Amino acid sequence: MTTTARPYVGSALDRVEGLEKVTGRAGYAFEHSPDELLYAVPVQAVVARGEIRAVDVDAAVVLPGVIAAIWYGNAPRLAPAENAELDVLQSRRVAYRGQYVAVVVAETPEGAGEAARLLRVEYDAEPHDVELRADHPDMYRPDRVNPNYPPDTERGDPDAALAAARIVVDETYTTPAEHNNPMEPHATVALWDGDGLTLYDSTQGASAVRDTVAPLFGLPPGNVRVVSPHVGGGFGSKGAPLSPVVLAALAAKHVGRPVKLAVTRQQMFAVTGYRTPTIQRVRLGADIDGRLTAIVHDAFEQSSRIREFAEQTTTPTRMMYAAPHRRTTHRLVRLDVPTPAWMRAPGEAPGMFALESAMDELALACGIDPIELRIRNEPDADPESGLPFSSRGLVACLREGARRFGWAGRDPAPGVRRRDGLLLGTGVAASTYPVYRRPSRATARCEPDGTFTVRIAAADIGTGARTVLTQIAADTLRTSPDRVRVEIGDSALPTASLAGGSMGTASWGTAVVRACEALADELDRRGGDPPADGLEADADTTEEIDAQPLFSRHAFGAQFAEVAVDPDSGETRVLRLLGVFAAGRIVNPKTARSQFVGGMTMGLSTALLEESVMDREFGDYLNHDFAQYHIATFADVRDVEAAWIEEDDPHLNPMGSKGIGEIGIVGTAAAIANAVHHATGIRVRDLPIRLDRLLRRS
Repeated sequence: MTTTARPYVGSALDRVEGLEKVTGRAGYAFEHSPDELLYAVPVQAVVARGEIRAVDVDAAVVLPGVIAAIWYGNAPRLAPAENAELDVLQSRRVAYRGQYVAVVVAETPEGAGEAARLLRVEYDAEPHDVELRADHPDMYRPDRVNPNYPPDTERGDPDAALAAARIVVDETYTTPAEHNNPMEPHATVALWDGDGLTLYDSTQGASAVRDTVAPLFGLPPGNVRVVSPHVGGGFGSKGAPLSPVVLAALAAKHVGRPVKLAVTRQQMFAVTGYRTPTIQRVRLGADIDGRLTAIVHDAFEQSSRIREFAEQTTTPTRMMYAAPHRRTTHRLVRLDVPTPAWMRAPGEAPGMFALESAMDELALACGIDPIELRIRNEPDADPESGLPFSSRGLVACLREGARRFGWAGRDPAPGVRRRDGLLLGTGVAASTYPVYRRPSRATARCEPDGTFTVRIAAADIGTGARTVLTQIAADTLRTSPDRVRVEIGDSALPTASLAGGSMGTASWGTAVVRACEALADELDRRGGDPPADGLEADADTTEEIDAQPLFSRHAFGAQFAEVAVDPDSGETRVLRLLGVFAAGRIVNPKTARSQFVGGMTMGLSTALLEESVMDREFGDYLNHDFAQYHIATFADVRDVEAAWIEEDDPHLNPMGSKGIGEIGIVGTAAAIANAVHHATGIRVRDLPIRLDRLLRRS
């Protein structure tokens, strides 16, 4: 067996699939074109609530090249889904504007698109309700919030503690609906072969798509294969199977030929999920030294009529700061809107904007530096569960960030610094994200030529998963990365958890380590030489993960921002962003920095630009394209720096790593909002920080 003294985990290895991507050889879902391929174009509802009265397909089906028009009246029947959003074309009911009500299949995409435009659907429209209000009469407490947290928690007597507190902050913060917009829109190519179904799909979890789609069509999971070797981003929107993949499979079954379906950018605003808008009330009680006596955080959110999704908005508040009296709540209302879903750091991103803005307001009210305030309220153990932290590097991140950013000597007075006519300000916020790990399986094989192949149904959505798994395998096998090939993105491979919750490396890496350890041990027993036909070992981490000791496991970070605000126009520019993180062992500094900076860029976009605007009259998002839904571009992203502290946490996984894909966005919006207040003296509690929200208060 080849040995090497060099540890590859921790080195800045280039992406192993980089050449494939830059030369265009990496195949994405839409690029698969089997023989006899047809194209599907969906028809979407134009009412927000009601029933379909009639469907007229005559003008559509007579067009040359049109193979079929499918609607609830002639669609193949599906087994009832646990997620009712997957009951595509099974009913007359319309639950939201943009819901799929029909699909046209044709020889060309142009022909399918023209036929879809000619297909006529008549509706019996009903009054709709699409507006989130904290006082909505149908607000209720959900049984759980994503992924499986209790909706409410309470310790002590927070109301009495607030009444007795010397200093109280009691404010309401709002965040808008935001839409995931990965570079690659959702796409599926569906191919039936008898009772076997192959899906070339853009997904964050091939195993999950297989296990969800198979029962809809009455198939055992082994009859469905999902192939997804390369994915052009997801941000959570591809984390669970949604209606487009089901519609593609249904259309292919109906016509008996392969079908390709691509979701347009405009359609994504209705059928691929979004971050729920939130209304959050945060109440903090403290003594004159800034030590918290009470924390109350209430969140109000929305979901659809057809499926409940409750985002875990207040859960980070449960473990961030020490306070003897505390309460967190979630309330939900079901509206005539699409179902919200995961979007990068669901819960933590909007929830920490509110909490960290309130902490900044408390620091000002107490006359205490915002960093010092957070340090004074550092808990010894998890305030909610009482469990010890496996590691907690927040204070180290705050202090290292202050040093790097030049925080010392900062004048806390708002609205007094100018340069070239612009108001300048700096702000800070904490960030956190839970450490998740889910069971996965992997195989490791020594080939007859002495190279190695590792197989696991993981997903690389642009994060560098292939690369870090290659490094992990190489170290465990005591070889070099160029002798390891990692195969991922196929449900035919050993089952893996999805790429979400920042748990990919922890979950898949554990399985890869265990499979490679088993293979290395067997090779050692054989004197290091593989048999002529190779040697393989596998691993299933279910028992290991179920038996892991109880700790409160989280990554932490500190975000720093410097902004310049034009006092005449209200235009805000982020001059500098710094994030310092405590995320266990960094497996690959190059890909890690990319993830941190990407998350912070998305947080900047959240702070200043992103907002899905609901038209209450028609029940649709008005700005459903990149012309009007604004995201950060090159001109908005100036100086962004990511750094991390050394953190040795033995209670995580064999690599000692924590997830890094999402923590970068957490806290960034609050740091920018706090910097805007420092620059202008204007506290913006409603994201995004638009020009009008600054000018109307000046």
